[in-house]
Amino acid sequence: MGDLPRPPAIHQEFVNRYQKLGQAWELIAKQGAEGPLDATTSRLVKLGIAIGAMREGAVHSCTRKALAQDITPEALEQVVALAAGTLGMPATVAAYTWVRDVTHPE
Repeated sequence: MGDLPRPPAIHQEFVNRYQKLGQAWELIAKQGAEGPLDATTSRLVKLGIAIGAMREGAVHSCTRKALAQDITPEALEQVVALAAGTLGMPATVAAYTWVRDVTHPE
């Protein structure tokens, strides 16, 4: 498994400016990682949540991190497909484009 990609520079700028929020964010991530789910399952669940919340930036981030964990684009696209029944077609197609922004950049 490869190293996770660095967050965008604006993220680092923000946590440097608001250090307590950055520390809180790290604690949230650590707490969420504790439990029986393996890293792949956790990443796919986080992608599904980002899709369901319609958070384009979070979908991009989860996709980048998933690829760094050697999760296949096909697995990521299956998560998108699983969302269709809940989100409907327009939102699902939007999420699909967000995943493809990262898996198939032009």
